[in-house]
Amino acid sequence: MNILDQASLSAYSTMGLGGTAAHLCEVTSRMEVLGALSWAQERQLPVVMIGGGSNIIWSDEGFSGLVIINKVLGYQAFEEDETNVYLTIGAGENWDSVVERSVAAGLTGIEALSLVPGSAGGTPVQNVGAYGQEIAQTLTTVEAFDTQVGDFVTLPGSDCGFSYRSSRFKTTDRGRFFITSLTLHLMKGNPQPPFYGALQTYFEANGINEYTPASVRQAVISIRNSKLPDPAIVKNTGSFFANPIITEDQFAPLAQAYDPIPHWPTDSGIKLSAAWLIEQAGFKDFHDPETGMATWPKQSLVLVNEHAKSTADLLAFKQKIVDAVQAKFNLTLEQEPELL
Repeated sequence: MNILDQASLSAYSTMGLGGTAAHLCEVTSRMEVLGALSWAQERQLPVVMIGGGSNIIWSDEGFSGLVIINKVLGYQAFEEDETNVYLTIGAGENWDSVVERSVAAGLTGIEALSLVPGSAGGTPVQNVGAYGQEIAQTLTTVEAFDTQVGDFVTLPGSDCGFSYRSSRFKTTDRGRFFITSLTLHLMKGNPQPPFYGALQTYFEANGINEYTPASVRQAVISIRNSKLPDPAIVKNTGSFFANPIITEDQFAPLAQAYDPIPHWPTDSGIKLSAAWLIEQAGFKDFHDPETGMATWPKQSLVLVNEHAKSTADLLAFKQKIVDAVQAKFNLTLEQEPELL
């Protein structure tokens, strides 16, 4: 385990911004995780573990402790019977590669999460979701080092505090757990309609009426490629804001003032389109000369770094959007990427 000093963090966020880490290392096993944590504890340093950096914004001040890059790999399938399959995945695995392998094996449950950037370990933190699926629906357990217990623990999915784009790892227990693997419960067979609106539209437009994990994956890849920039080419962290979920009472005056307004009923309220709100507030395909930031022309939820010089530039642009949406709709957009 090689620990680097004064490492630039801009290379460890797909937004390409941030200061320096006092120390940084990669880990490829549970033992190396323990070693890195012990090294930091001996020096009384704060620690953060990351994956691919696709949902992270580093501050310009950098990080004063140890940044651990999770490279713990692993992909193991256990077939309980002819239908039920459990996959145990190393947290450092590339998430889309996991989805690709599961689809190739004829498994359904995560195919709609195709092309989501980042590593597997980040999926429970954000409760990653797309096109009608979210990780909470298939995750059975998370293995992690628990800093309160001082040992590795296995948490059932029911104890992860999942909610819309959130979990206990992101909120009440932020910084407590260092995830090393997760186990998913998938099924052999085909996904069943009804499908998420964009998927159904794609199937109808392309004359697809045979629904398989592979056909759903291909549809999602086509849709995402048509709307979202590749972070390897265009600096971005994907959707920058979560879709707001509001009450019926909050929705009623909006529905009257803005008809039609895109919305979807959920168990916890009415979900609105953050992209629509941003566009209505004047930020569709918006390029900001002051900050060097922009909104992606095909998806206003995505903020892209065209020539920003600092995270302060990004945050200033973000605040312009938040303020404009607040002024027009009396709603506050919530940032999805984690600021470290």
